[in-house]
Amino acid sequence: MPPRALLSDEEEREDRQDREKLRSLDAKLRSLFERREDLIVEVRKVSSEQKAIYDRRRAPQEEVEKLYEEHHQLGKKIAELRTAREAARKKVEDAIVKVREARLSFTPGERVRPEQIRKEIAELELRQQTRALPLDEENALIALLRQRTHELKQAEARTAVVASHHQNLKDAEAALQTAREEFALRGKELAAAKTERDSKMVAVREKLEVAGGLIASLRDKGRARAELVAKIDAISREMDGLEHDARQLIAKSRSRREQARRMLRAYAHTRGPPSEELLATTAEAHLEELLKRGKVTL
Repeated sequence: MPPRALLSDEEEREDRQDREKLRSLDAKLRSLFERREDLIVEVRKVSSEQKAIYDRRRAPQEEVEKLYEEHHQLGKKIAELRTAREAARKKVEDAIVKVREARLSFTPGERVRPEQIRKEIAELELRQQTRALPLDEENALIALLRQRTHELKQAEARTAVVASHHQNLKDAEAALQTAREEFALRGKELAAAKTERDSKMVAVREKLEVAGGLIASLRDKGRARAELVAKIDAISREMDGLEHDARQLIAKSRSRREQARRMLRAYAHTRGPPSEELLATTAEAHLEELLKRGKVTL
């Protein structure tokens, strides 16, 4: 006797359709799962590349910070050198004033040295002795000799004062020269510090360009990772929807089977205890249904 099926023909047809849908859903889930796994691998790869770029970015960033600090220190040094140069300029101006004062301290008579007066007196005496002059010219010459002799005495009396004035002028001129040398030195130091500071700024710009390129790469990787994560989220939502549909189909199949079992129990209750033939037939029918359904994996 062939085994008697638990479901009606219509229910059997619906059950087969649901099984086909479950197989289709299972195939889609497997495909989506593989796609999601591939995307997860890509996300991990992009994250690893982001980490490598971030590690590469740290070196130029630290160099930029170091260069900024050196640039700041050079700025302070330049300010100090400007102050020192202004102080040297003030020394030069003061030294120029002292040189002018030293020059003005000489009276007109002090500018003529005794040696010059003696030389002029000797020339006048030689002229008087070697030339025959008219009386008026000779008297004028004698008067000039007397005047130069008087000036010589005054010049010899002022020798110490004149020497002091000359020493003061010499010292003032030496101080002026020293002040000018110091001012020139401070100017050179200031120019060198400015050049060094400018070179630091150029280096900062170069390092910033390198860091900026790495930041742009980080942003590109971030956008790519965000797109991959969005795709993963979309696939996950699609998988959730398919799993929900699969659970509904399984629930319908279970409900259909449960209803058939309840009808069988009710029928068996009205007919009395089930015979061995009925139990065997029922067992064979269950086995047939299991073989039809096969295995469904979510």
